[in-house]
Amino acid sequence: MKLPKILESKAKIRFQDCDPFNHLNNAAYINYMINAREDQIEKYYDLDIFDLAKNKGISWVVGTNQIAYLKPALLMEDVIINSQLIHCTENQLHVEIKMWNHDKTELKAILWSTFVHFNLLQQKRWNHDDDLMKLFKSIIEPVSAKNFEERIMNVKPQKV
Repeated sequence: MKLPKILESKAKIRFQDCDPFNHLNNAAYINYMINAREDQIEKYYDLDIFDLAKNKGISWVVGTNQIAYLKPALLMEDVIINSQLIHCTENQLHVEIKMWNHDKTELKAILWSTFVHFNLLQQKRWNHDDDLMKLFKSIIEPVSAKNFEERIMNVKPQKV
């Protein structure tokens, strides 16, 4: 069975995550996007990062985040969040996550996150095992942009 490379889920923007203007708070975007990715990889790849941490002592920690806020996400708005693995190394994953409006006609935000594979028991960076590398190689969906700024320009609608 071929696994999907771009994963998708829905979320609703909640009151407690909004600022006084009824816009999703800047920091809350990251929470919505990372939570969606965690749920997606468990659902589509049967990869439960919390089970791995509990039973094998390995997980991933966020190394870097780069986010661009393109349009506000509004209180009680239904959004679509999609994610994909865009690059991997022996001990890092580079993931792109996008937040869209309900029909994917308006891109709200784009996030690039680098996750470092980590051994919780030894408290150090850890290489992915062969099974994980095989999974990652089967689902990787690279983007052509050389950097985050170029990617934003590629996905942002051009003004006429």
